[in-house]
Amino acid sequence: MTTVVSDILYIEFLEDRLISKTQLVNRQIRAPQVLLIDHENQNRGLIDTRDALKLAEDEGLDLVVVSNGKDAPVAKILDYGKLQYQQSKRQKQSSKPSLKEVKLRPNVGESDYQLRIKRATEWLSKGDSVKFLVRLRGREHQHRDRAGELLDRIVQDIGEAGKVQALDKRALVLMLTPA
Repeated sequence: MTTVVSDILYIEFLEDRLISKTQLVNRQIRAPQVLLIDHENQNRGLIDTRDALKLAEDEGLDLVVVSNGKDAPVAKILDYGKLQYQQSKRQKQSSKPSLKEVKLRPNVGESDYQLRIKRATEWLSKGDSVKFLVRLRGREHQHRDRAGELLDRIVQDIGEAGKVQALDKRALVLMLTPA
């Protein structure tokens, strides 16, 4: 029985340490007073921390330090679990680099080629990676050298917008990353 209780206390201790690295929540707030923003986004002004905690508990929400001010920290009454979820969702969304794919044939028309080069340059300038694929069908396999020349031409035309990450002339694949 005592090991179960000690394990639970240890887990709570670890959770408090993890939370304290990100933001101060509820009883972790050590300041005597806080500038309070309630759950309806109303500014309540400078309030005793204990009173603010009581207001948060009455609403069934958490008191979270949003910003450390000079005189007193700014605390807000909100659902801390929901806040963490939204922050992790935003972080995953912003850190996910996308890969754009461009498929070509070896005898692509000049206007189509220029359009695809222009789009790839735009994507590279936005920070996306671009993958060029040259597809061969039927008798086009007899002229693989034309497809290789097309990949070399793409590298030259993209120029300074991107750098070559991988160029595989056997698979006819070219990977470019932003410069």
